[in-house]
Amino acid sequence: MGEEQGEANKKSAPSSSVPLTQAQFLSWKTHKDAEASAKKDEASRKREADIAAGLVQMNGRELFKHEPWVFDNNVY
Repeated sequence: MGEEQGEANKKSAPSSSVPLTQAQFLSWKTHKDAEASAKKDEASRKREADIAAGLVQMNGRELFKHEPWVFDNNVY
């Protein structure tokens, strides 16, 4: 049974016989970073729109950014 599992793992494992060049890696990395950046930007835009519509509660940083008068201690 142990040998069968080992053979099954070898068959399902991806082939590592093809070396990855530095140019291929850098191309993949820039593409991956661009996707992550676009996803983060989209989430940020959606969060801003939801805050403007009043659909979500603001955290402290967002409250300070949008309504700084709340933190004005000159009133006291």
